[in-house]
Amino acid sequence: MMPVLFVGHGSPMNALEDNQFTKTWRKLSDQIAIPKCIVCVSAHWLTNGTFTSDEEKPEQIYDMYGFPQPLYDLKYQPPGSKFYAGKIQKELGIEVQNDWGIDHGTWSVLKHMYPQADIPVVQVSIDMSKPYHEHYAIGQKLRNLRDEGVLIIGSGNIVHNLRLVDWKREGGFHWAHEFDQYIKECILRTDHKGVMEHPMSPAVPTTDHFLPLLYVLGASNIIDKIEVINEACIMGSLSMTGYLFYR
Repeated sequence: MMPVLFVGHGSPMNALEDNQFTKTWRKLSDQIAIPKCIVCVSAHWLTNGTFTSDEEKPEQIYDMYGFPQPLYDLKYQPPGSKFYAGKIQKELGIEVQNDWGIDHGTWSVLKHMYPQADIPVVQVSIDMSKPYHEHYAIGQKLRNLRDEGVLIIGSGNIVHNLRLVDWKREGGFHWAHEFDQYIKECILRTDHKGVMEHPMSPAVPTTDHFLPLLYVLGASNIIDKIEVINEACIMGSLSMTGYLFYR
């Protein structure tokens, strides 16, 4: 059975940088068997309805603004998979939508994990109108793909408040650490209900970056071992903390 992974992807500049977070992403690929396909739920494909993509050569999306030109020059163009997209479409009862592609929530991480871009990648969109438990239920429906050699990744940030970012601050504000710790404690004791019923906090002013975690929790199994990765809050109001669920 393949693992399921949540990553805090942080700034798009991580795609270019060699830092403590990207080093961890590179090491992860050594821990994981080579996937037949990667299915990613990114915080940056937000839709009215849930969709998947089945293009053979999905477009690389540069869905960020105001960054240095080298970031827009970076190429990460893996193949897609009609086969696994079809399985997802059937399992979830959803339609295909090919007007997006692979966004930086996906390629900024995979560029480090699988730099050859030779593993098929399929994204699943996030329907922002759904309540928490429905996102979790979609993750549960995707769980069987783990038995078929598919690596499921959720890419977002548990703490994500760009309005309160302090670019000069190394760590996080007290409320950012408290929320990150609360979610960690819930996950380690397999209290997924506690995650979904989290207290109100400036850590989650909008749910877009939090929701990928729910897909990962849904796709996890109660007998999975859990590894905490990149546990850190940065710039005051961002968390890079991630979780690997594996047998």
